[in-house]
Amino acid sequence: MTIKAGFDLGSTAIKVVLADGEKILWSGKTPTAPGQLTLAQELLGKGLAELGLTADSVSQVAATGYGKRLCGLAEAQIDEIRANSLGLFRLSEGRARHIVNIGGQDIKLIRLDDRGLVSDFKMNDKCAAGTGRFFELVARLLDTPITEFSRLSQESTENITLNSTCVVFAESEMVSLMAKGVGNSDIIKALHAAVARRVAAMMGRSDLGEGVWLDGGPAMNRALVEAMEDELMTDVFVLEKPQYTVAYGAVLSLGL
Repeated sequence: MTIKAGFDLGSTAIKVVLADGEKILWSGKTPTAPGQLTLAQELLGKGLAELGLTADSVSQVAATGYGKRLCGLAEAQIDEIRANSLGLFRLSEGRARHIVNIGGQDIKLIRLDDRGLVSDFKMNDKCAAGTGRFFELVARLLDTPITEFSRLSQESTENITLNSTCVVFAESEMVSLMAKGVGNSDIIKALHAAVARRVAAMMGRSDLGEGVWLDGGPAMNRALVEAMEDELMTDVFVLEKPQYTVAYGAVLSLGL
């Protein structure tokens, strides 16, 4: 069997996808740390071993993400916007028109035409507001795993508002709320609403009649999805494994 590999060397996680044509055979991830290429190689080796394949089975490798230029294994490098668009358009069976990708250090808004080509995009990369890093900061502050955010948010009984999505000011605001005895569940629900407002502000007055596809690791947080649906007043769709869309798009960039 001959397969292709896609590496997404992101700011918080490294993802690897192995695919045979359009079919994803294996996907895996590991936290980003020094020595990204070594970590990616280890992931690749793990995937091949689980599939019962050897390194000779990989015909081509494409890399994307912040660390794509560090990947000496890759025959091709592709920017994250195009990789995200390719992957999500294919996995959504051509339905996606608006993509919101919440990454570790940025938020990307991508608009596609009916052929899956990028017609417009915006990126919030100068502030950690609403990004994965923001969620990590809140998790540390509340001493609560991010994996618990969705459940706790749904247990909230009080409606409070975080007035700032700036990481510095939001942290101070949350410390003040904790000092007043506001529970973690109420703070987390307010966090989701604040991130949804941030995304809505970036999207402006876009026509979202086709709905929005939320991508990236935070997309697995159901409470965040619901907060965005409330704020954007449209359906928000999520793929089964939204954290691997970009790596899969890198594979597609190699051609099938």
